[in-house]
Amino acid sequence: MSTNTQKALVLEKLNGDFVVTDWPIPVPQAGEVLVKIEATALNPVDWKIQKIFGQFIKDYPAILGVDISGEVVELGEGVTNVKKGDKVFFQGQRAEGDAKYRNAGFQQYTITDVRTIAKIPSNISITEAAAIPAGFITSPVGLFLEKPLGAGLENAFTTGKGRYSNQPIVILGGSSAVGQFAIQVARLSGFNPIVTTSSLKHTEFLKSLGATHVVDRGLPSEDTQKAIKAIVPTPVTLVYDAVSTKDTQELGIKILAPNGTIVLTLPPEVEASDGKEVIFARAPKEFPRVYQLLTELYPKLTGLLEERVIKPIRVEVLPGGLNGIVAGLKRLEEGTVSGTKLVVLPQETV
Repeated sequence: MSTNTQKALVLEKLNGDFVVTDWPIPVPQAGEVLVKIEATALNPVDWKIQKIFGQFIKDYPAILGVDISGEVVELGEGVTNVKKGDKVFFQGQRAEGDAKYRNAGFQQYTITDVRTIAKIPSNISITEAAAIPAGFITSPVGLFLEKPLGAGLENAFTTGKGRYSNQPIVILGGSSAVGQFAIQVARLSGFNPIVTTSSLKHTEFLKSLGATHVVDRGLPSEDTQKAIKAIVPTPVTLVYDAVSTKDTQELGIKILAPNGTIVLTLPPEVEASDGKEVIFARAPKEFPRVYQLLTELYPKLTGLLEERVIKPIRVEVLPGGLNGIVAGLKRLEEGTVSGTKLVVLPQETV
């Protein structure tokens, strides 16, 4: 590298402001690569860490962001599966302590280990690739990891393809990033019907991913339950809540049959009864079982995308490089983003 500093968007302190500042460029160790970040995506958890969950960050200033794509520019010792110049995508993490956020996404350069990296196929853009990592892995975590980490289903990417043929699933929030991937993973698992809630303007797109029915998310709870009951007269034993607000959690519990399972992507705000099981699916890369799943799935992802078995989700590129993140997080907080993933291009930062 011709320089040892870069631009990074840092969260200055607990509940503080985001500020673009100079930050050291990390150095790859054995089994790692340095990646020039060309695109990084925003997630709702980013603004929630700033304003709600900040106590979970121990070291400030902090760098957030976990959805990353870019170009390999430096190899650590022993790396053979990628080379300089390769375009890759991967899930970052908010490492703390001595690591000092060397694996995070809201900066111009980052480090990743090569066991959890995938090359970008020619039919996927750099911005589409950045929108894949966290949204994608949350579905296999929630559906396939053993209980209580996930629902304990057979993995559709190994031995469980089509395993749940003609069993219904309801996915709340199908147009969200997590929801779009959940629909595709449910399709690979064989679920049918796949019923999702969404703004109806996304109906055709969600059906192209595998949804069989789309119910208007704007309906009152009772009307939503009736609409789903008309589609699925048999008991619904699996609900995947890709939104997981208190309202959607309450709706999901009402839809769920006794002894069924609901998978949440945010902390539970409901109490289950009648044998219903609530799973809180968390997918940080630093969780050992999540990391293991990443090492199993990422070697397959390039081919799955190339063959369109897994399709990328829609993206919206924000202007201003890292400076555009704050306005994007505000839109996520206000709930005005629908059907797309917000992405920035860190190299455009001035």
